[in-house]
Amino acid sequence: MFVKQMQVGHMAVFAYLVGDKITGDALIIDPADNVEEIIDIANQNKLRINYIVNTHGHVDHIGGNTQIKKMTGAKIIIHEDDAIMLTATPAAMLRMFGVAQSSPADILVKDGQSLSVGNVELKVIHTPGHSPGGICLYTPGYVFTGDTLFVEAVGRTDLPGGSWDVMYNAIKTKLFMLPDETKVMPGHNYGRMPTSTIGHEKKYNPFVKGA
Repeated sequence: MFVKQMQVGHMAVFAYLVGDKITGDALIIDPADNVEEIIDIANQNKLRINYIVNTHGHVDHIGGNTQIKKMTGAKIIIHEDDAIMLTATPAAMLRMFGVAQSSPADILVKDGQSLSVGNVELKVIHTPGHSPGGICLYTPGYVFTGDTLFVEAVGRTDLPGGSWDVMYNAIKTKLFMLPDETKVMPGHNYGRMPTSTIGHEKKYNPFVKGA
């Protein structure tokens, strides 16, 4: 399994290239910006980007969708509850971030579904609270947590559709049920480390400590 963490865009967003080096199949999680760099890294590692997966529909995570889709033909995947956000970003927000409106979703997912690239399988975990359709992606050893769980922090819940109680419950009943050694791959570089583990977050995250 190939995993590459890349900081892109204007808000320290982490995009992730995940793939199977044997088959050459891959997906990109949250391509906020720096599209040429993302595609160059894929090409250097002989990977084809088949899918674009958005952990949620906020503009700071979806800014590169249209360009990557145009350049690779990749299909856009998002949870059904956030799909409307892809094509509804206000023009002022697009100008602020210097990005184009996203293309609409090609594939809508629900909790418990699986996404496959080659022999790599990622399970969709619906973790609303930051946004109604927020998701995390789990494969043994890794969980890509978007804006649900950061390193010793959590995503904000004061945006439209957000809820602290809902997000806390998702973290407690879903993410914290994963093995402690699972590597947490957050959606932003906001912590003192770029990655963490589920065990570390259970013990040290002040927002959900003891959950």
